[in-house]
Amino acid sequence: MRAHQLQPPIGAKHPKKRLGRGDGSRGTTSGKGTKGQKARTGGGVRPGFEGGQLPLIKRLPSMRGFNNIFRTEYAEVNVGLLEKFDPQAVITVETLAKAGLIRGTRLPVKVLGDGNLSKNLTVQAAKFTDAAKSKIEAAGGTAEVVARA
Repeated sequence: MRAHQLQPPIGAKHPKKRLGRGDGSRGTTSGKGTKGQKARTGGGVRPGFEGGQLPLIKRLPSMRGFNNIFRTEYAEVNVGLLEKFDPQAVITVETLAKAGLIRGTRLPVKVLGDGNLSKNLTVQAAKFTDAAKSKIEAAGGTAEVVARA
């Protein structure tokens, strides 16, 4: 057997339906019913069209927009809340969770600059705002960036 002799088995291939080629070939309407937008060339409505009624996507404005699936969420702590810790304390995610300043240790911590700090503390977190870092260092403490803190 040679390559030019190969052919599919009988019954595997069906001839294409010839629509709109006279009454002997699916008649005049070609299986599209009679008249109307869906019977016309290029006819039909876009996905989500509801016949002029206000579409669902516009009726529920909360569903519009964009959600970034790669966004990193942080547990946020303000500098002013760190005042409750003892001087020279090392503040980690676990200490913040025990003190009830964050919900758990699952999210990385970001320290924000709201409030004042008078104690020198060593704060370990994933991120610091510029204001938070300067307030911690002005009080004599250190702001350490730790991966996944």
